[in-house]
Amino acid sequence: MPVVIELGPAPEHRISTRLSPLAELCACLHALDGPRHHPASRRWVGAVLHGADERLLERAGLWAPLWGAFRARYLLPLTPGPERDLEEELAEVARLDEETFTTMTEQALVGKNGHGPGSGSRPGGRSPERFLARLRQLSERRFDLGLRLLADPDGFRDGLLAFLSAVAEEVFEAEWTRLRATLEADARIRGHEQSRYGAAVLAGFPTAHMEQDPPRVVFDKLYNARASLADSPCLLVPSLHINPHLAIKHYPGYPVVVQYPVRDAAGAEPTAPLDVVMRGLRALDEPLRIRMCRALLRQSMTTTELATQFEMTPPQMSRHLRKLREAGMVHTHREGARVHYQLDEAAVRNLGVDLLSALHR
Repeated sequence: MPVVIELGPAPEHRISTRLSPLAELCACLHALDGPRHHPASRRWVGAVLHGADERLLERAGLWAPLWGAFRARYLLPLTPGPERDLEEELAEVARLDEETFTTMTEQALVGKNGHGPGSGSRPGGRSPERFLARLRQLSERRFDLGLRLLADPDGFRDGLLAFLSAVAEEVFEAEWTRLRATLEADARIRGHEQSRYGAAVLAGFPTAHMEQDPPRVVFDKLYNARASLADSPCLLVPSLHINPHLAIKHYPGYPVVVQYPVRDAAGAEPTAPLDVVMRGLRALDEPLRIRMCRALLRQSMTTTELATQFEMTPPQMSRHLRKLREAGMVHTHREGARVHYQLDEAAVRNLGVDLLSALHR
């Protein structure tokens, strides 16, 4: 199922990159709620579980559906322009009118864009009873939050903002300081790429590709959605702790936000896109190539040596080696006129991790 961003006229002037401490804080909290799916966050999650106040961790669990797989729109930048600090971003959430805040929250709790502005628990929209019945089907945590939201939207918002301020002060401020230089560097690189390639920079993200007539970027996600840059600007928000996901959020009247994964400060490589993973799997879906990999794991060999060992002609062996090389499963080095092949152990080792990460996006 696709998420489509229609580019419209002069889209390169509608895209910008900026950091968001609130978006990164909520990516951290998402990882805290499901650490097994977020290997890049294990160090931070481990430190929080070891040292944070138990009552704070309990509160994090209660609020967690808001930064789950379908994050509340107000937990990402609400306005274009220069970077805001966390206090300023929380103030923007506080300034939302009650109807917009409630509808954005309902969308996050239900997990889809089914509520447009003015629907949800409003007259003429989804009834409170149906809304709560749906939440009860999903989880008790979501149902409890739904009850609180309908009973007292302003109190719900005040409680959420107070929690985010408290958790940021206790467990996030030091992490944000550590990450900031890495995220700023990636934002500069993204800005340079945009100056060279324009709106095509969007097609460089995992699971994304460009289509024409009309020009648009299509993301392979688990839900259908559509937004246009003719109606809203687009903010690109780099993140370490969103790994391995890519989040795309939009809401009428607010910027389209793409929060994308970057490598960590230690320089760990990001996981491969799904098409690259599939190329690796297809290359290994052949018993002969598995046997070739076993041989190349033990020593480097030339095409002729492999052909002799497996009783094939060199041209036949070259075709199989090309499949492995195109999939990144082998690397080469030259000794005089002879080209030696060697299995790339890291590529094979990471294949399962990359597949799981790609499925999580």
